[in-house]
Amino acid sequence: MQVNGTPFRSIWLAADRPEVLVIDQTLLPFAFEVQTLTTSSETALAIREMVVRGAPLIGATAACGLFLAAGTDASEPNLRRAYQELLLSRPTAVNLRWALDRMLPLLLQVSESERADRARELAQQICDEDVATNSAIGDHGLALISEAANACPHRPVNILTHCNAGWLATVDWGTALAPIFKAHNQGISVHVWVDETRPRNQGASLTAWELGAHGVPHTVIADNAGGHLMQHGEVDLCIVGSDRTTRAGDVCNKIGTYLKALAAHDNGIPFYAALPSSTIDWTISDGVRDIPIEERAEEEVSYICGRDSEADRLVRVRIIPDGSSAANPAFDVTPRKLVDGIITERGVAKACEDDLVALFPQDAEVQKI
Repeated sequence: MQVNGTPFRSIWLAADRPEVLVIDQTLLPFAFEVQTLTTSSETALAIREMVVRGAPLIGATAACGLFLAAGTDASEPNLRRAYQELLLSRPTAVNLRWALDRMLPLLLQVSESERADRARELAQQICDEDVATNSAIGDHGLALISEAANACPHRPVNILTHCNAGWLATVDWGTALAPIFKAHNQGISVHVWVDETRPRNQGASLTAWELGAHGVPHTVIADNAGGHLMQHGEVDLCIVGSDRTTRAGDVCNKIGTYLKALAAHDNGIPFYAALPSSTIDWTISDGVRDIPIEERAEEEVSYICGRDSEADRLVRVRIIPDGSSAANPAFDVTPRKLVDGIITERGVAKACEDDLVALFPQDAEVQKI
């Protein structure tokens, strides 16, 4: 996508040296900086501290981390060490394991002297495939937005989204935002309600920044405003991303997604999850029971960061009383009964095992329970 007229991906390999470059998302929307990663440990830290985030991007970043490990020490013990370090950086996004499990066996098949070049090739391949996959997700989601636009020809299609599932959460295009970008590009009038997405405010900071840069009309709302808007007919459909989806169609996404799905269901508003097939965990069927939910530091809840406009600097302030504790589950699971459809690179599936298996029979067979 474009940043001030210049095309960017969220991650890319340096052309002439063993380095990986990423956009530092902890600084957005107030500063745009590129961070250089040179080791697998730096890569794992970037994932853990959310310099990069979003399930597809985490997977691509992990692949790049394995490339960096191969560039410094391509021995099998070091590659397995890097694999484990990267795997443990964040527990919920299944794309991370998917990328590592795809790369490591292929690296071990070639001689140690060939592994660095092979790792670069595989990491680049994963990044390029992600872009193509998300573009296809955008095409299939565009059809849904077009239908909604035909039903309300004299006003914008109002879409509610939660967290950030745009190009910053992937290598490019995004998942939930890809259909919106494509609709806007085709001249379809859309307006996006952007949940702020506490506690890290990825909606207010990242999704709003992306939409603004692309010229898409949008409004940032408090997390608890969505239900009210739905009750008053101001939301036509909801599109969210996913960090892990079960073979049965349960959708794990940023904390608060479940509440949006409940409100949408109560008000008869279509609720979709947009995700690549690499986000589907074919080994589990019960998301509430089996998906591990990351518990992040309570400081993310008790403090908030923003720009002091008078001093023109970023500040971090405490917002809860001293002595109060905070819980910070990073994700929740939306049961399949609340999901109207899952937008994938191969089409829109019902949130059920039969439909998902029909779209991805080989993946389902290889990774079945």
